[in-house]
Amino acid sequence: MTSRRFSVEKDHPRYKWVALSNTTLGVLMATVNSSIVIISLPDIFRGIKLDPLRPGNVSYLLWMLMGFLVVTAVLVVTLGRLGDIYGRVRIYNLGFLVFTIGSLALVFDPLTQGAGALWLIVWRVVQGVGAAMLFANSTAILTDAFPADRRGFALGINQVAAIGGSFIGLIVGGVLAPVDWRLVFFVSVPFGLLGTVWSYHSLRETSARTAARIDWWGNALFGVGVTAILVAITYGIQPYGGHEMGWTSPWVLGGLIAGLVLLVAFCIVESRTTDPMFDMSLFRIQAFSAGNLAGLLSSVSRGGLQFMLIIWLQGIWLPLHGYSFESTPLWAGIYLLPLTIAFLIAGPLSGYFSDRLGARTLATGGLILVAVSFAGLMALPTDFSYWAFAGLLVLNGVGSGLFSAPNTTAIMNSVPANRRGAASGMRGTFLNSGTSLSIGVFFTMMIAGLATTLPRTLTDGLHAHGVPQAVAAGIGNQPPVGSLFAAFLGYNPIGTALNAVPASAIKGADLGTLTSKQFFPELISGPFHHGLVIVFAVAIAMSLVGAAASLFRGPRYIHLEPQPEAVPAVQES
Repeated sequence: MTSRRFSVEKDHPRYKWVALSNTTLGVLMATVNSSIVIISLPDIFRGIKLDPLRPGNVSYLLWMLMGFLVVTAVLVVTLGRLGDIYGRVRIYNLGFLVFTIGSLALVFDPLTQGAGALWLIVWRVVQGVGAAMLFANSTAILTDAFPADRRGFALGINQVAAIGGSFIGLIVGGVLAPVDWRLVFFVSVPFGLLGTVWSYHSLRETSARTAARIDWWGNALFGVGVTAILVAITYGIQPYGGHEMGWTSPWVLGGLIAGLVLLVAFCIVESRTTDPMFDMSLFRIQAFSAGNLAGLLSSVSRGGLQFMLIIWLQGIWLPLHGYSFESTPLWAGIYLLPLTIAFLIAGPLSGYFSDRLGARTLATGGLILVAVSFAGLMALPTDFSYWAFAGLLVLNGVGSGLFSAPNTTAIMNSVPANRRGAASGMRGTFLNSGTSLSIGVFFTMMIAGLATTLPRTLTDGLHAHGVPQAVAAGIGNQPPVGSLFAAFLGYNPIGTALNAVPASAIKGADLGTLTSKQFFPELISGPFHHGLVIVFAVAIAMSLVGAAASLFRGPRYIHLEPQPEAVPAVQES
């Protein structure tokens, strides 16, 4: 490949649209796969003949969700920096190939039960490596390809794909998984093959590479530190030693403390090394630091919203309205469509207007709308009117769309050209870490809220319908995470709990009522709403703090590269 720098805009006027369409396909494919498993887990576990709710199997469930998210959060900044050194397009192209290989391996899982789950987890991690390569370099490639006055629109489309894909994945998974769970992974294969061939033949390196050494110490400290924290959070929401959650476990506490110590050491190392992986000097740019803080808080609150709405729909609202527990994953995705559609419309429009107005007004206003939508959801009864619920979803989708594209554009416009890969990776780290953190943060709050009211409510409800007091108390005092995960997976939580009890112990109980579609949703409505108020109150606070950070990002700022000095003409005598 020639080393000659060329102007994309002048010499290749259509190249920017090729770059936009290819990177949009890449991030869409990656983010669809970040959520498609959420809605497909019941069919996946049935396919590999594994009961995820049995003791000891919850870890498989969590790592099916978290493995992909953890590896993308850990590697995205490293791969962005490698893009600056070895070529952004080269790393991006490799990402398509790695992701496609991982998808193929997932389709042909030859094992069942625990071994089958481990196969899926390992190859989901491989998928995550490929996704990190795509995430880390897509925004940098677009920033290189588009002039400053058109980047907002381009990055808006890219962000719509990146965030909208996580909502689309819920619908795609709900449609495909009941047909055959392997289709959930196979659907990525043709797009991966197309994207791999297309990117290798169409994308070009349009920026100068930065000669630098690989920051091995920085990579090691960051990777191990972030992994330790995210793994500790994963096990923190599981029961431990008779407690509802595992936050008192020495392993969880040790992981959190060790991870924080390693990240502090990482910051010290990065501030002193010549070629840092995580360029701390970029945080001196106000638009960059404020934009990433707002992006992190928005990512945490958005991830929490997604999980809470799925549990709300699958565990309460849909069964109350006549849907079987087994069908709720599909219908949950369908009933969340207003959120997806509103985001898909608002995202590109906000990107377009951010090229003219800047990011501050749009992004700040967007997060305020998101906070208002959380307040509205908090005020709804658990058995809500769908049109009120849909209206709040539209408000949330519009607010998220108004925020995402302008915020990304402002971050990428603020950094030097030779740091765009690192900046893209750093932005991706905050985005993906926020999604991972949201699982721990919001599940913890919901479980804490349920733990104060659910045991007595469940015990009294079971005993009132003929279950002996001792048996009812035993079921009621089980950690709430079991009921939460059962609802999340589309299982009937009461039916699941009663199946673990000998038939002789519940002889004479009104099993027809206890295992009906309405009993558990009506029973849990009060405790769930109590937990929901806690969750959405924290989400409101995060959104408002993010809005404040966005407001104080400063006026519109675009980093201008220094122009080479003109060589004076030499007059001939």
